Amino acid sequence: MLAVAQAGGPEADVLSFVPPRIRVPLQTMAAVSPPWLEVRLAAGRPVCVRTVSGDLWPDASGRAGDPGAAVHCDREDIERCVQIVTRASVYAWEEELARGFCTLPGGHRVGLVGRVRWQDRTVAGQKEFGSINLRVARPVPGCADAVLSHVLHGGSVCSTIVFGPPGSGKTTLIRELARHLSLGPPGLRVAVADERSEIGACVAGMPQFDLGPRTDVLDGCPKHVALPMLVRSMAPDVVFCDELGGAEDAAALAETARCGVAVVATAHARSMSELWTRPSLRDAVRSGSFGLGIGLGTDRRIGFVGALRPL
Repeated sequence: MLAVAQAGGPEADVLSFVPPRIRVPLQTMAAVSPPWLEVRLAAGRPVCVRTVSGDLWPDASGRAGDPGAAVHCDREDIERCVQIVTRASVYAWEEELARGFCTLPGGHRVGLVGRVRWQDRTVAGQKEFGSINLRVARPVPGCADAVLSHVLHGGSVCSTIVFGPPGSGKTTLIRELARHLSLGPPGLRVAVADERSEIGACVAGMPQFDLGPRTDVLDGCPKHVALPMLVRSMAPDVVFCDELGGAEDAAALAETARCGVAVVATAHARSMSELWTRPSLRDAVRSGSFGLGIGLGTDRRIGFVGALRPL
């Protein structure tokens, strides 16, 4: 039987940040719909709820229908949502808004896009918001069971890269791996370089997800800066990070490996061949930063587990 969103569950947490006019029909829908992934609001367009079974378009009574009959969001709704998320202090959240997202209690995440304000060739903030994406966060206990024996072999962690398209569950998987390795056995010292606040989803320095009792999180710091900081300050056995980027990240990974610290990281790639089209990732594998690859599909199923052999 298909699971439904639970009253008082993560959907209810996210709805507390939605304007009341839209919240009421969504609350009705949440009671009978499959678990949610996102609530998408855009000025002048219908409200869309992404679920594990597809997109839903709620009408005023909370029933799912077609986009034309769905509740439409206006600019006042968007402005009200921003006020709720920032607790009526947009200025205090300027740094988060410049990055395009805010992390909420419970680990939920709000993406916001509008008119960018530039300063010294960098994004200094945003205003005139047009779209908001409220991403529903939920841990998935047991999702790492099938790969744990590959990552942890003989008591040692094999440096691993988890790749897949957006939404395939890469962050969810490494979050659960971090919890397993920290909790034990063997009970390792785990450090998380959480540049985009997605793995631990810290609020006021406290991770909103259970990452295990031996885990330390450095939040909001670029990975190429965070990795050496964590190695020096926390003496971890393994470091986790998300969304590997360019040459700076690859160099930091190589240096971490030379220090004898394992790394578990994610990267956007729909296939192994696509992974190798990114020079920095290919170089990281050739340098010995990674020995194991785990590939995920769009259905969040594990499609590849094995040694990495760059082309």
